Amino acid sequence: MQPPLKLSSHKTKIVCTIGPASSALPRLTAMVENGMNIARLNCSHGEFKEHAENIRHIREVASRLGRMVSIFIDLPGVKMRIGRLQHEPVMLKKDEKVILTTRDVPGTDVLIPVEYKQLARSVSKGKTIFLNDGFIQLLVERVCGQDVMCKVLVGGRLTTHKGLNLPGAKLNINPVTERDLEIIEFGLKHGVNTFGLSFIERPKDIVKIREFARKKGHSVYLIAKIERRGAIENFDEILKVADAVMIARGDLGVEVPIEEVPGIQKRLIQKANLMGRPVITATQMLESMTQNVRPTRAEVNDVANAILDGTDAVMLSQETAVGDYPVETVQMMAKIAATTEAQREAGELFDEGMQVDDKLSRSGEALTVTDVTALNAISSARELDARYIVSPTTSGSTTRRISRYKPHCWILCFCIHPKVCDFVNFSYGVQAFFLNKKITHELLFKTIQEFKLVKRGDTVIFTERRLSKDHTDSLCIVKV
Repeated sequence: MQPPLKLSSHKTKIVCTIGPASSALPRLTAMVENGMNIARLNCSHGEFKEHAENIRHIREVASRLGRMVSIFIDLPGVKMRIGRLQHEPVMLKKDEKVILTTRDVPGTDVLIPVEYKQLARSVSKGKTIFLNDGFIQLLVERVCGQDVMCKVLVGGRLTTHKGLNLPGAKLNINPVTERDLEIIEFGLKHGVNTFGLSFIERPKDIVKIREFARKKGHSVYLIAKIERRGAIENFDEILKVADAVMIARGDLGVEVPIEEVPGIQKRLIQKANLMGRPVITATQMLESMTQNVRPTRAEVNDVANAILDGTDAVMLSQETAVGDYPVETVQMMAKIAATTEAQREAGELFDEGMQVDDKLSRSGEALTVTDVTALNAISSARELDARYIVSPTTSGSTTRRISRYKPHCWILCFCIHPKVCDFVNFSYGVQAFFLNKKITHELLFKTIQEFKLVKRGDTVIFTERRLSKDHTDSLCIVKV
């Protein structure tokens, strides 16, 4: 007999970056209990031994609590970073002189090593260099060999391995590195099949990684991180080959004028929704909670607006990786999500994400049988005030097409493949279940009854493959 399953208070998925502040078992347990759905391992930091231990701990906590917690590995790509500082943090002050160098030297407040070896060829006098997501700005005054002499325009606190951006510079670099491929092999070895691809700008970058995994005997799910202007320009083509996207607003807000980011976020989320691709909104969502127990009002509005834009997931970065209040931050994110969703479902707020059916009809794209089935499942759920939409799946396609409408009811997704089950957990309002046996209508109904998810009088809508072997083509409506 299964114990009762308590569904989360929020349908928007919460992604938490795991780091020193959150890797201990008691802290991880509290984060999962308070709303964490997905764990992000940022391989720009840490060693394989640490990440392997984190994977083991996350799975141990999820199993003990009976929760679905997905894991994805974020590949570092070719992000340009400063090197190691001898004593940190260092404080850069306005109008002071500082040298950026590609030489292998210990970093100080006047001589900062840079890991991007082509730096001197990529900048010239009068250009601006941004550090730490643009919070620090340097003016290039002279280039001399491997050294770039700069004047500090906007100072600030700098620590090891913070990012470096050169907006508008032509960078002749391959976004997929040998280190990325090593990390993918590590992830596959530990049963992780979902990877975030950093700084990609073209579809072929995604195809290269997928082909690498295929040659290793694996199929993978790839999240295209949108953080360069080239990725925005090629977004439609990227969306066709990626499994999900992340609006990575930290580097994006430096690569393009920061005032353009809100509009870009809305447009990219709309397009991802239309394609049925899960979308994660990331960076600085509750950043003040890294050191404070409460967020700013602007941050609360930011999270709520991302949800209203149609995002599937919201992400916490340093807030949970190195912050002082990781559990409280997850609690706050869950409260904001639950409240925003309730107001949207009550019709109190305009909801961009719910307009998918209208946009689909005007897109000019031919609708598939699965599209129409998903739309009818949503319409039936609205009209009948259904408790659940039950969506058995082999690939997750139907479930994601239903999820893009951001329905008021939970989508209960049943999968026979563990990695499909793991990835559909990235989609809004989906509670995934792994069943290691042939899925039948009777088994599904018995399972949700065993979890005590239904009561007398509830309406449940089932999607089915009845006449087709290839796609979902039917609905079954059950009154309990």
